[in-house]
Amino acid sequence: MNNQIEKKQEYFSITNVCRDDLESIGFDTKNIDDSTMTELASKMANAYCDMGFWEDLDIIAEHLKIKKYK
Repeated sequence: MNNQIEKKQEYFSITNVCRDDLESIGFDTKNIDDSTMTELASKMANAYCDMGFWEDLDIIAEHLKIKKYK
């Protein structure tokens, strides 16, 4: 048995997506099920991580004066 206490990571949401978002850009959402919306949200999260998340995180954290390790 591991005697070390594991620190649980707390997550904070940064965005969400809903059918209204799709409708606002012209998509018909009448037949989109929750499974498809879940897949869309997952792919959107992956896309954001690949196209700006880490850069934005660094810039905004510095703006908020969060200290980095030396």
